[in-house]
Amino acid sequence: MPGSTRTLRTGVARGLVELRQGFTGVELAGQLLWPMVTLAALFLVRNRSAGDSDVSLGGWALPSALGMFVTFGMLLMVQHLSAEREDGTLLRAKATPHGIQGYFIGKLVTVSGTILVYLLILLLPGLFLVDGVVVGSIGGWATLLWVLALGLIATQSIGVVIGSLLPSPRAAGYLALPVLGLVGISGIFYPITALADWVQWIAQVFPMYWLGLGMRSAFLPNDAVSVEIGASWRHLETGAVLGAWALLGLIVAPVVLRRMARRESGSRVAARREKLLQRVG
Repeated sequence: MPGSTRTLRTGVARGLVELRQGFTGVELAGQLLWPMVTLAALFLVRNRSAGDSDVSLGGWALPSALGMFVTFGMLLMVQHLSAEREDGTLLRAKATPHGIQGYFIGKLVTVSGTILVYLLILLLPGLFLVDGVVVGSIGGWATLLWVLALGLIATQSIGVVIGSLLPSPRAAGYLALPVLGLVGISGIFYPITALADWVQWIAQVFPMYWLGLGMRSAFLPNDAVSVEIGASWRHLETGAVLGAWALLGLIVAPVVLRRMARRESGSRVAARREKLLQRVG
């Protein structure tokens, strides 16, 4: 079996094992927390109006939340890398042939699988909680697939870059603050056109806004576009921005990850473990 094929199979198998472990036992409660909180928020705004659109705010926010959770794959990737660099998992991967490539593939499988489960947890009950969401359109499902594919690649490769650069899991925890700030300005729970123009421009630099827009274009009726920027779903711009982030991430992420792995050593892992023990003590 060629080395690349073996690496791919090993990485996928590893990712599936980690995915299964993440949704069993005590881990399951933590995995369900944020999707359930989001569903509760959607239920509370289910009857409010979303600007001039006939779609309720809850129906408008449901596909937006799907885009938000795709972006959260970046946070999951950062958390995995930071924690597994700390406990020596990355060092062990480095010690095996093609280990870093297999590790990277495994993380992509684990995080992508986790995000897909989150989306199902949100979408399936969400369709019964809110009105205005349209399913069954071939064009809508096609849009969902390409937006989701670009979004998963873009956000997770960015997560690899950030996770490789952060010094500790504690620093990774602080990353949630700017991400929550982006949630507030990216039109996830209310139309972005209600915000100042300069805030809209900032939001459009990052993938979260475009993921929310792409998901809304896949699940909402055509008249809902009236509250979007330029009253357009802007599929071309969505593909261009998400594609640019995905391409940048795919180019930079493997380079940064290999560089981080080369710096890892047994003494570094032991020093970090000792520091952690002192902090806990």
